[in-house]
Amino acid sequence: MRLIPQLPNSKANAERKQADFYKSLIHYEAKLGGELFGPIPEGHRREFFCLDRHTWVWHEEWKQDGQNHALTTRYDVRPTGILKSQGGRHYQALSLQETQNLYAAMKLYVERMRVELPKLAHA
Repeated sequence: MRLIPQLPNSKANAERKQADFYKSLIHYEAKLGGELFGPIPEGHRREFFCLDRHTWVWHEEWKQDGQNHALTTRYDVRPTGILKSQGGRHYQALSLQETQNLYAAMKLYVERMRVELPKLAHA
């Protein structure tokens, strides 16, 4: 019996490459987004990014008293308003102040990405 080598499935490879590119892009955007609000303290990790058309994520990790802490806030933008979930808990509506703060953060993020993302194409 003669073995015929399997040729890689070009469609699957293309999809994998696209998924890897998207994942890398999200990580890059998250890092840049986390820097929008000033220096990140030593031992902290901060990320802010747009996951899709309707979802924004704020994630922060830090050490305190020798223990690791993390908090993820997910913002779900809906036609009726913006809801947030922290730490996987139930969604709740944003206050007016939180909505204004998130909107300001979104504007900063979009402007930063408008400037930074074209640089990737030329790198």
